[in-house]
Amino acid sequence: MNAVRIVIFAKAPVPGRVKTRLIPALGAAGAARLAARMLDRALAQAIAADVGPVELYMSPAPDSPDWAGIPLPADIETSAQGEGDLGARMARAAQRAIACGEAVLLTGTDCPQLTAGRLGEAAARLVDHDAVMYPALDGGYTLLGLRAFDATLFANMPWSTHAVAQLTLERMAARGWRVWTGETLRDIDEPGDLACLPETLRPA
Repeated sequence: MNAVRIVIFAKAPVPGRVKTRLIPALGAAGAARLAARMLDRALAQAIAADVGPVELYMSPAPDSPDWAGIPLPADIETSAQGEGDLGARMARAAQRAIACGEAVLLTGTDCPQLTAGRLGEAAARLVDHDAVMYPALDGGYTLLGLRAFDATLFANMPWSTHAVAQLTLERMAARGWRVWTGETLRDIDEPGDLACLPETLRPA
């Protein structure tokens, strides 16, 4: 592979529509401000990793008014997530990148521990592995990297449950894939996770 594309899934940081499980602790506006800071951090870490193109995979589409006034780095690509459940949207992003001769790292904005160093490690491991993963403490994963595409990794998956990472690993093992698994990392999703928020992401 000539490049490893980092595709970051993100919702526009609109109050009441993003980080809704944090609203009881932060309020709608506070949760949206945190989402915006986490988006900035995720993009900055992806750019700093310097492993290939960085693409922001946006919901709603990039031309939506919801994104008006949200500053984005000039050196990233943007595209619309489109329709379908999370699996369908992830599958489209992965298939498109791999069809263009790139390996791909699929991630979101919810994991501050996903640093440039860890992104670089995942990209390096894709040289001699078919897939890489950083599992999440909640049983999902914070990153999935692929250099081969298989739609079954995304179909009929019980998203947002503790079974996602294990089922994904089992499906890859059934195909005989070489898989590298990194450290288990923490997403910031629930009020209890806020205690682990880095100082740089906390309100001033």
